[in-house]
Amino acid sequence: MFQASTQQFLEFSQIREGVVILKNKALKGILLVSSINFNLKSEDEQKAIIYQFQNFLNSLDFPCQIVVQSRKLNITGYFDKLKKLERAQENELLKIQTAEYRKFIETLVKEGTIMRKEFLVVVPFSVSEAAGISKELFKGLLGKKKDFFGLGEENFKRCREQLWQRMEFVAIGLRRCGLTAVPLTTYELIELFWSLHHPKQAEFGYYPEILPELIR
Repeated sequence: MFQASTQQFLEFSQIREGVVILKNKALKGILLVSSINFNLKSEDEQKAIIYQFQNFLNSLDFPCQIVVQSRKLNITGYFDKLKKLERAQENELLKIQTAEYRKFIETLVKEGTIMRKEFLVVVPFSVSEAAGISKELFKGLLGKKKDFFGLGEENFKRCREQLWQRMEFVAIGLRRCGLTAVPLTTYELIELFWSLHHPKQAEFGYYPEILPELIR
């Protein structure tokens, strides 16, 4: 019986130079965005942030996808460090305080799951945009001749450069809202997609070894 590999179900074919290459030749870059505590801002500050974010959205002439990830935070390693620190304390008072702090954190974790959030912005770019033709015409040409718009080295570099310009534009717009946005590297992109398909292992900090020579 034929058994399909996991790669056949993935929408992307390759990750290189900080870019996700889809099977339809489209490119995507991903920005990791910081967060701000909106509720702690004054009313004027909140209005200013909303206004800047509205301006940012109106300035976009290409689609973007905003992704919010909530993940369970595993702090087993932190508990181990606290226990080690507790045993190493020579001062009896500090030793008692460290033990009480550890028990307090353990109680806190038992009462509720500790989650961490990641905010990502996915920025796209397609070969058809680089060629200056519509998506409909691109699909028609691609259907007639699959190598009409191949993603060769020269074409890839040109598309990647324009994608990077878009990502920089998005980062500047978000910076005006008080947010910091940085592009994910090839290694970070691999870890991101791996953790999406292996949430349990990622929760405990397990990631497969990625050989440096395989990363471009």
